[in-house]
Amino acid sequence: MLRSMYSAISGMQAFQTDLDVISNNIANVDTPGFKAGRADFSDILSQTINTGAAPAGGLGGTNPQQIGLGVKVGAIDTLFTQGAPETTNNPTDLAIQGNGLFVVDMNGNRYYTRAGNFTVDDNGYLVLPNGAKLIGYDAATGNLVDLRVDPNQYTDISIGLDGTVTATDKATNTLTTIGQIALAMFPNPAGLEKVGDTMYQVAPNSGTPTLTQPETNGAGLIQSGALEMSNVDLTQEFSNMIIAQRGFDANSKVIGTDNAILNDIVNLKNS
Repeated sequence: MLRSMYSAISGMQAFQTDLDVISNNIANVDTPGFKAGRADFSDILSQTINTGAAPAGGLGGTNPQQIGLGVKVGAIDTLFTQGAPETTNNPTDLAIQGNGLFVVDMNGNRYYTRAGNFTVDDNGYLVLPNGAKLIGYDAATGNLVDLRVDPNQYTDISIGLDGTVTATDKATNTLTTIGQIALAMFPNPAGLEKVGDTMYQVAPNSGTPTLTQPETNGAGLIQSGALEMSNVDLTQEFSNMIIAQRGFDANSKVIGTDNAILNDIVNLKNS
């Protein structure tokens, strides 16, 4: 009887974690580049009452007799499915259609993101709202650098499907190629570690990133003037929330039943 109480407690804990994941998804339903999470459950080791036996001596075989000891959260996955693009007509808003993540530099450290709400700061760098600078290939050297369009020299920024950044040179009034956006490809994007501000960092199971140009080596294309929105499906999340709530309630009722049985046992002793 106490086994059922401990199993129910584990169920309540698991569904509480599930609700935490669901609530975070719903909270980020309008966050650009956000990727939804999903809690996956797995059962805990079972107590074996009888191991079972193979057919022998004219008798048929018997199956194992086991009692489960509850549930645990087996994994919390990040779902890297494509989010819907939202048109903004702002040329520095960027959406990745396909695979890959933007590479950004923050205080000398590299991070990765699907959020493309970039703006041009006072020094001409393409930056996220938190100040992280977009990294790309310099047109003159081909080296990876923090992408910069000097506002004193250039105007009218334009970004192509292949990530090529061009601008009009104020002095010559000619279109000049500044550089090309770099995208990072991971063997397992779901293995990346979230660090806040819709950014990720390399983790043990993400694999090593391969930086490449858009539309090459399996990388997606860049859609300028649009943002990839969250891939959270509210309809699915509300359904998941109902299931999690019902699961939590059902497990709490098991504990209530166990408590009533224990109370009856105590009353028997005192009668």
